[in-house]
Amino acid sequence: MPFIPHTPDDVQHMLNTIGVNDIDDLFDEIPASLRCQNIDAIPSGLSEREVDKILRQRATQDTYQLCFAGGGAYEHYIPSAVWEITTRGEFYSAYTPYQAEASQGTLQLIYEYQTMMSSLTGMEVSNASLYDGASGLAEAVLMAVRANRKIKSRKLLVAGSVNPRYQKVVNNIVKNQNICLETLSYDIKQGNIDINSLPAIQDQYVALIIQQPNYFGQLEEVDTLTDWAQQHNMLVIAVVNPIALSILKPPGEWGTKGADIACGEGQPLGIPLSSGGPYFGFMTCKQSYVRQMPGRIVGATVDKQGKTGYTLTLQAREQHIRRSKATSNICTNQGLMVTAATIYLSLLGAAGLTAIAEQSMQNTRTLVSMLAEKNITCQFQGHYFHEIVVKLPCSAATVINALAQQNIIAGIDLSKTYPELPNTLLICVTETKSHQEIRHFVEQLHAATLIKVG
Repeated sequence: MPFIPHTPDDVQHMLNTIGVNDIDDLFDEIPASLRCQNIDAIPSGLSEREVDKILRQRATQDTYQLCFAGGGAYEHYIPSAVWEITTRGEFYSAYTPYQAEASQGTLQLIYEYQTMMSSLTGMEVSNASLYDGASGLAEAVLMAVRANRKIKSRKLLVAGSVNPRYQKVVNNIVKNQNICLETLSYDIKQGNIDINSLPAIQDQYVALIIQQPNYFGQLEEVDTLTDWAQQHNMLVIAVVNPIALSILKPPGEWGTKGADIACGEGQPLGIPLSSGGPYFGFMTCKQSYVRQMPGRIVGATVDKQGKTGYTLTLQAREQHIRRSKATSNICTNQGLMVTAATIYLSLLGAAGLTAIAEQSMQNTRTLVSMLAEKNITCQFQGHYFHEIVVKLPCSAATVINALAQQNIIAGIDLSKTYPELPNTLLICVTETKSHQEIRHFVEQLHAATLIKVG
């Protein structure tokens, strides 16, 4: 982004032109109680030279690390063609396609993306993406409240096995809109929702949120949960892993009627881990709820000559058309990430995506077998995809720190968010891991536990 300097005189001239005395006057609509006060923890600005030096020093610290962490962001192999094409000028610099006549290429790509995501999730409609999986779930919650108007409680049930970071983001976004999330406890032995412990309720919840596979990597009984929720007039929001959908039943086929809304994190589809972003969220739904869906939707049509054309549709939902009636304040479609995901899916195809999922599952089962040889067992006994929770004889934090010294990212310490699971480690294995790397990880993990116990 170019640097455009403004002198104090420039700033004052602009303020005089629009008729205000101070920049703070531009934000007078925000109540004082909601305004951020002085941020003492943030240091003062540095010069360009100082910043450059710091970044160069930190860059030299980067080394190859063997990653066995998951929890919502996953290391998959990305074919070099994906970002070679994505970073071409026509994609890399393309702006949001407001003008259809000038944006047919971008619009067609988004249309293809929507088609792929609808097919993958088994749903009828897809939008053009959201910021990330967590905010995508928050938007799905808001959408469910708008769509299920016969339920006035503004309360939703969320499985306790849903990603805890997603739950925090959702609460932060919806709590000031008088929307409440109540947690449905999970079975501490199986790592998923116990069907036999479902509460007896009577039409008081807007929706049920289910994650498949869940945060622990376990598979939920989605058919039974979906039917139970819909029998109680709840919508069903599915949080799904797009890679897993190549071998698992899509949410559109859950239960008797299928889930109503599906969302999730698109990062596994050709987006590098990149220290946490940028990623993108996806959302699909049943056709009957399309007018409540946030984000943009691209439709296909024909021109006067009968040629296929693409355009943004149902734009009245967006803030750039009817701001006061917008269903969301989303103002971007994370277009570059969606471009990469579309190219990734096109290159791999259904067979390639299935092969990745199957190899990830096989590698995880190899890991479980090798861990058992070292008397390291799984916390949960249920079915899993490519993540497992293991029990350790010492704290997970100490093991994580020990393996970090060997350039291994061991996993996620669950005790921080689940106190009832002390000394447990969430481990992920994808198709990127060789048999030798898995063996090396197991040996180092076992050695770390022996040192800490001894």
